[in-house]
Amino acid sequence: MAFIDEAKFHVKAGDGGNGCISFRREKYVPKGGPNGGDGGKGGSVYITASDKLHSLIDFRYKSHFKGERGVHGQGKDMHGRKGQDFTLTVPVGSLIKDAETGEVLADLLSDGDVFLAAEGGSGGLGNSHFASGTNRTPRFATKGKEGQERWLKIELKLIADVGLVGLPNAGKSTLLSKLSAANPKIAGYPFTTLEPQLGVLHLPYNNSCIIADIPGLVEGASDGVGLGHTFLRHVERTKILLHIIDASAENAIPDFKMINTELEKYKKDLVDRKHMVVLNKSDLCDQKRSENLIRYFSRKNIQCISISAEYGDNIDALKKIIGEILDIDQ
Repeated sequence: MAFIDEAKFHVKAGDGGNGCISFRREKYVPKGGPNGGDGGKGGSVYITASDKLHSLIDFRYKSHFKGERGVHGQGKDMHGRKGQDFTLTVPVGSLIKDAETGEVLADLLSDGDVFLAAEGGSGGLGNSHFASGTNRTPRFATKGKEGQERWLKIELKLIADVGLVGLPNAGKSTLLSKLSAANPKIAGYPFTTLEPQLGVLHLPYNNSCIIADIPGLVEGASDGVGLGHTFLRHVERTKILLHIIDASAENAIPDFKMINTELEKYKKDLVDRKHMVVLNKSDLCDQKRSENLIRYFSRKNIQCISISAEYGDNIDALKKIIGEILDIDQ
């Protein structure tokens, strides 16, 4: 199934029902007076967050959402029924913006969070409301008000405990498959991951945590190069950032610095997030090179571990470290 993480859509709440013009007509009751009922309120459009959804795929097939119109009032003081509300379900982590101004209207961070996207119009008043000592037979009623209508934009920012970042072909997808039961596409060429992938890491003494594999970043990603900042938003809410580095590459350290620069340019507080370096592909480089890289990151006070995602070397040790960091952070 395709992964959709942003969409533009239109919401239209129901209009209120019109008030009724009616007069009491009964035998032996002369001049019965007005008895027109009020119109019902239009149905509103609500947006609610659910942790059972992980993509905005539904917006690909539908982009207009409407509340039901309120029923018109009737004679004998019968009020119209309220229009049925429409509830739109979106994934947790959805950011709702005004499509025209860009103003952030709601940030749905928890399961069950609700946002009133468009309020239904109020119903019109029947003529019985306008009877007075000077006007006992009012022959007018008010119309229902129009429901709120606007274009909105939704952006999905995945909420994950751990985010995997690194250059294309660093081995992030392979590592995700070893840490969880996820089955991402794995191949020997760059940009095999074209959309964020989620996996669940089951820890022995902690609650399970969610891992997000972010598509490979390249220099200039914060300015839109490569897959650009389209997917950088998905690291904003992670608690830990795992920098996956190809230890066998000659420019492993410059690669790390470049990724850090792109993260900082995108959002400055990302550099203050908990970071950990994972030196992948240890099976392809000699022990001395791995030791030198570990020594370099230790001097920078950055936790580092050498693994081979391909052969599963040190994967259990990495799981333990992730669990310990999350335990401290809670």
